[in-house]
Amino acid sequence: MSTAKDEPRSNIIKVVAASMAGTTVEWYDFFLYGVAAGLVFGKVFFPQSDPSAATLLALGTFAIGFIARPIGGLVFGHYGDRIGRKTLLVISLLLMGIATFAIGLLPGYATIGIAAPLILVALRLVQGFALGGEWGGAVLIVSEHGDAARRGYWASWPQAGVPMGQLLANGLLALLALVQDEQSFLAWGWRIPFLLSAVLVLIGLWVRLSVEESPIFKEAQAQAQRRAAAGEREVVPIVDVFRRYPREVLTAMGARFAENVSYYIFTIVIITYLTNKQLHSLSNSFVLNAVLIGAVVHLVTIPMWGALSDRFGRRPIYLLGAAGVGVWSFVFIALIDTENFLLTTLAVIGGLLFHGAMYGPQAAFLSELFGTKVRYSGVSIGYQLASIVAGGLAPTIAVLLFTQFGNGYVVAVYVALSSVISVVAVATYTETRTRDLAADHAVAGGTAP
Repeated sequence: MSTAKDEPRSNIIKVVAASMAGTTVEWYDFFLYGVAAGLVFGKVFFPQSDPSAATLLALGTFAIGFIARPIGGLVFGHYGDRIGRKTLLVISLLLMGIATFAIGLLPGYATIGIAAPLILVALRLVQGFALGGEWGGAVLIVSEHGDAARRGYWASWPQAGVPMGQLLANGLLALLALVQDEQSFLAWGWRIPFLLSAVLVLIGLWVRLSVEESPIFKEAQAQAQRRAAAGEREVVPIVDVFRRYPREVLTAMGARFAENVSYYIFTIVIITYLTNKQLHSLSNSFVLNAVLIGAVVHLVTIPMWGALSDRFGRRPIYLLGAAGVGVWSFVFIALIDTENFLLTTLAVIGGLLFHGAMYGPQAAFLSELFGTKVRYSGVSIGYQLASIVAGGLAPTIAVLLFTQFGNGYVVAVYVALSSVISVVAVATYTETRTRDLAADHAVAGGTAP
């Protein structure tokens, strides 16, 4: 039986391409909603008696998607550990695509009244559920195919699907905002990127259906079947995760905190911050273009950080990123407050560089925390539980903070506090770079080599 150690290079490239294609589509759909929530949804789907309240409500629906993510992580993780990674990845992609396409067809508040935001919330929940199952499977199928010496590099490529999705979402919205007047953009232009997601989903499915299940999982599955034939009862993956890996779940959640909070501040909250009534002279395209350029740098540098983690270890690179976003957040606010395009772009690029130092090694790091037969459940639980507080609430908390206090530096403090959580979580856990994914043993307290 083949193992991850003797996978040919052509096969790992095919697996990476399939994983990244699907991840790009999933995050395109998810972030498209986030950008549209800040620019459009408050005006289209909520009453306009109070524009500020409408914006907060729209961002609240963005956060609702994060509530569904751990549920998706639990469901997809359970079946992904039982029947395999590939099938669940196909299902998650279909669910996300259908929900996003439906948002593009959804009538506004002026047409169907209160039903509009209610349906929007339901579709957002479907998006969150799908994305909750996507990330774990996408990074695991690559981690379990690739060789151990370059695991950080190969596993970072699905992570690069995040800025690629951001690039596509922001790029299309920036283009539409540039060529359309505001009335046309609000009336129908914003719907085009949501409807185009159907094309991307078909491409992602075509590529994803062509890959094989990971050899490490197939070997673990065969061992589980032999144990079952011998009369041993297999423990439910979610139960096994919390019984054998409680420290690893907490480590994954803590590591995610600064990464998640900082990303939404640097790419989503900046849009609301720079287009609010205090800075009304700035156009939508000003902010979208700055984030667009930052996404290009992010896309290119994530695999670089993953490769560096193969050489120097997951912890040093991750800690650099976690501490870096905490410090840079203050520079970030100072730069964007200038309302200068070049300085705003520099602010986004700097923030995403430090973010990439966490996000590049993250896929390999979290994969190395858990054994094969609970790995999908473990990484999904740790990743998605943190997303509720760290990611889902970040835009709303940030908007409330700068609205209440009248400046952005209180948001920088928020990012810095999240950085402290991640630094402590990663610094107090052992290095994982040399772990064998096929070993499938619990590492109590993070003390095993």
